[in-house]
Amino acid sequence: MPGVVRPVSDPEVPAAPPHRWGFGAFLFVEAVLLASAALVGAVLTRDGTPDSLPVRDVLIGTMAPTVIAALTALAITKVRGNGPLTDLRLSWRWDDVKLGLKLGVLGLACTCVGVLVWTEIVGEQNATSAIGALVEDKPMSVSAAIAMFLYLWLLGPICEEIIYRGLLWGATERLEWGREKWGRVAAFVLSTAVFAVSHLEPLRTSLLLVIAVPIGLARLLTGRLLGSIVAHQMNNFLPALAILLTALGLAEA
Repeated sequence: MPGVVRPVSDPEVPAAPPHRWGFGAFLFVEAVLLASAALVGAVLTRDGTPDSLPVRDVLIGTMAPTVIAALTALAITKVRGNGPLTDLRLSWRWDDVKLGLKLGVLGLACTCVGVLVWTEIVGEQNATSAIGALVEDKPMSVSAAIAMFLYLWLLGPICEEIIYRGLLWGATERLEWGREKWGRVAAFVLSTAVFAVSHLEPLRTSLLLVIAVPIGLARLLTGRLLGSIVAHQMNNFLPALAILLTALGLAEA
């Protein structure tokens, strides 16, 4: 089909041996994510409550667990496989960037419609994300607001894609049903569902499914991780910008 980027192998690059990590690695990374979030949360709230945390601690509590989990995933591919570039299909290709941008724009449109419908269903008082609730009504310096913006827009998507469309995707592709491998479509379906549920925001799970589909399609169509990273970053741009403007007092929550 014209215009569709198909996953291809570079003929000049010899095929790497199969990696030795699977679902156990993904479950371990998820455990690291939850344990580090609990530990960081316990340390930061030892003298108060989440609502009373200063902005610096909100930033640490938001960023640290996901970054730690993503670094753990990268380490696993190095120790138990061929490294992240090979095992997670991380390579720079302009075609992947272009497709990621297109699907990111599509994701933004779907997200805007989804947010409107979802807000009508749950009510405006319940329509705030977990991160949005943490930074709401907190005075924030320009540097802290920019740090939060850059994390939500750029770094957070990279970390989440390494975990879900990287590690989980690769683990799913290794599974076999009878004599047949599950393949990329099964990896797309499972990673989309797990991504939505893993945010631990039950009320927003249906909305997160809508957000995750275009991102997963970028991984499915290219066969590599860069497209889904770009699509995720595009999809996160407007929400991150909204939080930045709200934190700086330039927009209402």
